[in-house]
Amino acid sequence: MSDLVWLALGWIAYAVLHSLLAALAMKAWVTRCWLGLAPWYRFAYNGLATLLLLPLLWATYAIPGDWLWQWTGLGAWLANGLALAAMGGFVLASGTYDMDEFLGTRPLLERRTDAVEHDGLRISPLHRYVRHPWYALGLVLVWTRDMNAPYLVTAVAITLYFVIGAWLEERKLVAHFGAVYADYCARVPGLIPLPWKRLNAAEAQALLIGSVQGPGHG
Repeated sequence: MSDLVWLALGWIAYAVLHSLLAALAMKAWVTRCWLGLAPWYRFAYNGLATLLLLPLLWATYAIPGDWLWQWTGLGAWLANGLALAAMGGFVLASGTYDMDEFLGTRPLLERRTDAVEHDGLRISPLHRYVRHPWYALGLVLVWTRDMNAPYLVTAVAITLYFVIGAWLEERKLVAHFGAVYADYCARVPGLIPLPWKRLNAAEAQALLIGSVQGPGHG
């Protein structure tokens, strides 16, 4: 098989494993059958995801391929400007997350007895325009780069994984937060901002209050 096919298969294997380890059923199994790993689960999950990502990124740049397109002139300024804005968006959005929970350090410090995240519903300024700002910003970074065949395989794989991963993540969030999150999904787009579908600050605050008080919480 060609290097591009192996690269595509590698991304598929990565996505399947990543999704399997993120599933609530897997976390429940670890909590039930491997209690000593429970407080380490999120930290180990992030570490494994990063470690397995490195060879895929290396292959993306190591496999030779002619350029399909390269940004030049005004296009390059626009593409790089969007990429810089996306990186700034990552910094802005990260300040509204509980990064200790996300990285997995908080479960270790609290010596938790389960492998499930305890983070509540958060609606940052970016979440008022798109439900998955990190995914959306990631797609901007991916598609504003010069493109050859291996990079295109990676770009398509990442895009599909973000779309499918967002869908899987939202199933868990609807199960956890109930009608409040379903209402949020109906009012805010998933990955592509739409000017006519957004929340103002007061509407976002009302949803946050509902996530705490409503019957769908916990």
